[in-house]
Amino acid sequence: MSLFGNGLDTAVQKAFTRPAPKSAPAQMRYLVRQLKGTKAVAQMLRISQRTVERYVKDQIKKPRPDLAARLENEVKKRWQPQIRAKARQKAAATGGIVIDTRARIGYTAPIGSTDEDRLRHLTVALPPHYAARLFDAQEQGATDQQLQQIAAEALKEVYFQDNGGRAGQLEEVRFTDIEHLEFDL
Repeated sequence: MSLFGNGLDTAVQKAFTRPAPKSAPAQMRYLVRQLKGTKAVAQMLRISQRTVERYVKDQIKKPRPDLAARLENEVKKRWQPQIRAKARQKAAATGGIVIDTRARIGYTAPIGSTDEDRLRHLTVALPPHYAARLFDAQEQGATDQQLQQIAAEALKEVYFQDNGGRAGQLEEVRFTDIEHLEFDL
C-alpha cells in the first residue's frame, strides 16, 4: 500500500477501543467469523483451507513471516469498523487532522521570491475539510500521488498562505522526497 494510505490507516487505528487479536489462531478465528467460512479466508490469504482449519483448532500456532504479515494486515483492515468510521467522521466534521512530515517542500511563486525547495520538518493541523478530502479520496482508491497532491494543497493553504493572510500569489506547492510522514486525529 502507499505511504499516505498507511499513514491515514495508522491514524484511524489509534482510535480503537480494544486491541486487535495478537496470536495467529485468534486472528484466524476472527477472520473466519468475519468472512463466514474457512474457504474465503484461505483464498484471501493464499493458503489451503486445511491450514486455516488447523489455525482455528490451535494445531498450528506460529505462521511464516510473510503469512503473519498478511494475517495481521487483514485483521487490522476489518477490526472495529464502526469505531473507524466514527473517527473518520469526527476528523472530517470537527476535529481535522494533524500532519507531521519531513520532506523537501518548495513552491512556485512570482519572480523575486525565495521559492527554492528545501528540506522542512512541519507539524501542521489541517482543517476538517482537508481531512474529509483525504479520507474520501482514500476510500475511492486514490493513488499515493493523488493523496500527496491533496496534502500539498492543504499545506499551501494552511502553512504558506496562513489561511489567506499572506502569500496570495503562491501558485503551487511541491511536496517531494518524503523522509517521514505521520498523521494524527
